[in-house]
Amino acid sequence: MPVKVSVIVPVYDPGPHIEDCIASLLRQSLPPDDHEVIFVDDGSTDATPARLDALAAEHPHLRVIHQENSGGSGKPRNVGIEASRGEFVLFIDHDDRLGDEALERMYDYGVANKADVVVGRTAGKGRPVPVELFRRNHPHASVENAPLIDSLTPHKMLRRSFLDRTGLRFPEGRRHLEDHVFVTEAYLRADNVSVLSDYVCSYHLERDDTCDAGFPHVDPAGYFANLREALDVVERYTEPGPLRDRLLRRWLRVEMVERMSGHRLLAMPDDYRHQLLKEMHAVVVERFGPGVAGGLRPAERIVAALIREERYDDLVAHAEWESGVRPRAVPAGVSWRDGTLRIGLTAEYGTPHGPLTVPADMPRPAADGAPRDLAEAASWPAAIAGDDFEAATVDLIVRDRESAASFVQPVEVTRERVPAEAGGTRLVLHATATVDPATAAGGDPLHAGRWDLYVRVGLGGWTKECRLGPAPAEGPALPPAGILADRVVLPYWTQQHRNLSVDVDRAAKSLGLHRLTPADAAVSGAETLTVALPLYVPDRTQATLRLAAASGRTVDRPAVLTPADGVHALLAADLPLRELRNALWRTELRLSGGRTLKLPLLLRVGRTHGAVEVVRPSPPGMLRRLLRRARRLLGGTRGTRTTTTTRKA
Repeated sequence: MPVKVSVIVPVYDPGPHIEDCIASLLRQSLPPDDHEVIFVDDGSTDATPARLDALAAEHPHLRVIHQENSGGSGKPRNVGIEASRGEFVLFIDHDDRLGDEALERMYDYGVANKADVVVGRTAGKGRPVPVELFRRNHPHASVENAPLIDSLTPHKMLRRSFLDRTGLRFPEGRRHLEDHVFVTEAYLRADNVSVLSDYVCSYHLERDDTCDAGFPHVDPAGYFANLREALDVVERYTEPGPLRDRLLRRWLRVEMVERMSGHRLLAMPDDYRHQLLKEMHAVVVERFGPGVAGGLRPAERIVAALIREERYDDLVAHAEWESGVRPRAVPAGVSWRDGTLRIGLTAEYGTPHGPLTVPADMPRPAADGAPRDLAEAASWPAAIAGDDFEAATVDLIVRDRESAASFVQPVEVTRERVPAEAGGTRLVLHATATVDPATAAGGDPLHAGRWDLYVRVGLGGWTKECRLGPAPAEGPALPPAGILADRVVLPYWTQQHRNLSVDVDRAAKSLGLHRLTPADAAVSGAETLTVALPLYVPDRTQATLRLAAASGRTVDRPAVLTPADGVHALLAADLPLRELRNALWRTELRLSGGRTLKLPLLLRVGRTHGAVEVVRPSPPGMLRRLLRRARRLLGGTRGTRTTTTTRKA
């Protein structure tokens, strides 16, 4: 049977970090007959070679190639390409993992769109990943119409015939940025690139023992020599002009400006900063014309100009100031509406001294060149923020706490200029976000877990994010958990910082069901049990009421939840009282998605028709627990003591 996808994994001394990768590969929805996994062991010195050999002996679609250490990931990937039999090849690293449906979805998407390159959505925990590129699917993308250049990691699926036709391979040896060289050329030579944004295909996790060029033990001279090779690729396949400038700008912005800004620069040793600046200055002067830096945002242009002029002390001073400029987002209201969570918030940038203000007479930045001093450098972005305030943006991002998978939600924004007490103007953004639990994860429902809410604010050349919170001490009040998309969705404040998060199908006691009393329930004359639950439902929702007796017998009854007053749902279920006579029944609500909610209410049905009590178990004291255990040891219990409220059918 033809192989659809070959997954190529270069491996070198990963230790236990490879286990998540292996597990994700074995969980793939694409059948084993349709894909192969090729581990290329680059001379590992730990127990990995034996682990992989045993794995391959157990799974026929897994293969292992052993070779002497080559010093980098390029040669193992190339060896994997030559050994592959798939229509497409996909590259991942040994400490990353794939989404369970990644191979199937990426392959189908690539075939449907006749793509040479398929870029799957990525999530990064401790590693930055593109936001703009993955706002939507791009079935027919190119460097001209999509920000492909923001994603240069090797985690791409490429058509094998495209690699053979172009002869495209990774640079080999002990080096840096081989993925930049390879992926950039792939983008520029492909007939079509397809971006799959509605499913997280790969997860990149930061490890304590990993490093990149931002840390001192990477040689700046070697790193920037390899960076020049990526710039060579751009110049080889593009003409001078705006497109080339925009592509080259990616390396100026990400590899230089961001490294010489804020906390990132301040975390480096002084001597290493000097080495970096020396190499960056050389590249900027040699390779970047005025059109490259000209497209940067104002705050970035300042740093780029200081790099060009090699002004080390001013770079450090600017980083110290800029690291204190950050947004704050305060929740203004949270409510359920039409099956969605509506979140109001207010956001603005601030400094350590208070809200960022824009004086009316603030000087505007020069068209080119660097600021004279720190005061002028600080004034330029603020002036731009005031001038371009109507273009300021707010994004609400829901982020899975475990995997860091992130999804941007729809937001409506209004802008307000507020006079500051000390003079000048504050720039305040008001936003209302809509989170639909049924579609919030790129068109899919939010999966079970805890999702943290972040706010991303674009203003004055800055784009920074912060948690949504802390909530003011006086509010706002939170709505109850909602049952949506067959899931229980609970908005809550985090315990330590009172930031807003969302729990999906994990919360139990915090749902508030434990506070139910018999007064919340009734049994009507038509033998129908009704209970007012502290839950939100947007419309009639089908469920199952399970009744369980101490004998182990269970009775399931169809139930329906209907909206009551916006903060309660009314549970209704018909009771077969004849079947339930002379027993005490525990109650559970079973949702169609599989979640079970235990209700702290018991149903006591007497011997005679119509004798029904809704009761609540008494909290068992230590003595009562001991007596109950003794009765069990002696052959069974005589019943459960309860507090009661009588309901007559």
